[in-house]
Amino acid sequence: MSANYTNPETVVLHTGHRSDDVTGAVAVPIYQTTSFQFNDTQHAENLFALKELGNIYTRIMNPTQDTLEQRVAALEGGVAGLALSSGQSASMFAVMNLCRAGDNFVSSTDLYGGTWNLFANTMKDFGVECRFVDPSDPESFRKATDDKTRCYYAETLPNPKLNVFPIKEVADIGREIGVPLIMDNTAAPVICRPLDHGAAVVMYSTTKYIGGHGTSIGGLLVDGGNFDWEAHGDRFPTLNQPDASYHGAVWTEAVKPLGPIAYILRARVILLRDVGAATTPFNAFQTIQGLETLPLRMREHCANAEKVVDYLNGHDKIENVIFPGLQDGEPRRRADTYLNGTYGALVGFELKGGKEAGRKFIDSLQMLYHVANIGDARSLAIHPASTTHSQLSADEQEQTGVTDGYIRLSIGIEHIDDIIADLDQALAQA
Repeated sequence: MSANYTNPETVVLHTGHRSDDVTGAVAVPIYQTTSFQFNDTQHAENLFALKELGNIYTRIMNPTQDTLEQRVAALEGGVAGLALSSGQSASMFAVMNLCRAGDNFVSSTDLYGGTWNLFANTMKDFGVECRFVDPSDPESFRKATDDKTRCYYAETLPNPKLNVFPIKEVADIGREIGVPLIMDNTAAPVICRPLDHGAAVVMYSTTKYIGGHGTSIGGLLVDGGNFDWEAHGDRFPTLNQPDASYHGAVWTEAVKPLGPIAYILRARVILLRDVGAATTPFNAFQTIQGLETLPLRMREHCANAEKVVDYLNGHDKIENVIFPGLQDGEPRRRADTYLNGTYGALVGFELKGGKEAGRKFIDSLQMLYHVANIGDARSLAIHPASTTHSQLSADEQEQTGVTDGYIRLSIGIEHIDDIIADLDQALAQA
């Protein structure tokens, strides 16, 4: 077992794996198997009864996935993680682990378009109501809460607005009335740790910065182990009432010998078991490769982004540049409070020529990729109104900060001179 490291550069390389017990392999092996041999019948019985944790079937748990989970949980300061097949499945599991038909949850309006659609439409069909509120006023979360509210949900650094979420302010409100805050930290790994500011659960699309190379879809949940589910028993029936799908287990009771992992264990042995949104061992391995250089890449991503902003700000064809480092007032205070001295690697801007200018800009790019992704080592660009947020109504697009002329950049780790040269020639065509 590895030592208990705290520095992110060391955590992502050494937590959860020193070498393979059988071969001595230093790199985390790809355990490409569906099933695992039990030591004997008692061992099998203990695993199925949750008297001990271990490998049964890769849909539920796998050693390659386990190392990824341990490393991201340690990076976030949490107690346990759960790797999933995508960020969308992580968003859904995060909420549905607490909600049943007839329940509701409160979400920030500042969301990725796919998450908005999941919450507003698909989960509505399951009988779970999402109440969207403006995060500029933390008290809006309290006002939208009732006895059926199971959680709050938000993104740390939502695009396209790029207004940092008031994590502590909303987490404090939630803890006062017994509602946990779930934070999507996809756009701010390493530079923000939401659990340190009172969040109860952190989720990721590992497809983005954690994987970092545009090769593997994935998602991950981290349980902070810092929320007292029992103290608010009536609000959390999924954790505090007998679960008919698992021999009547009461999860807050069942996990006591194992630690404060009721939330993440139920997500694994109920939702993951039944829905089957498991990541593959190979994708987990690929994500680990990205994770091992994440702290170094984030430094370069963020440094390049600030230089891009310096170039774009004041350009005669640009009406507005959207970036936390350019904000003032309360948005800037939040950025300075939660982003650890940097401002992320996402940059937005609006061209004076509107939608047509935006199309010309995108079509003129030579090095930056036009793809629906963020967090790649490569620099990326997209027009959200016609792509990532196109399923939203005009009013919903406005609430999330999308305008016809808005361009989103995800700044990569190429040499800054080459990034700016491509932006410069594309702007000349816009």
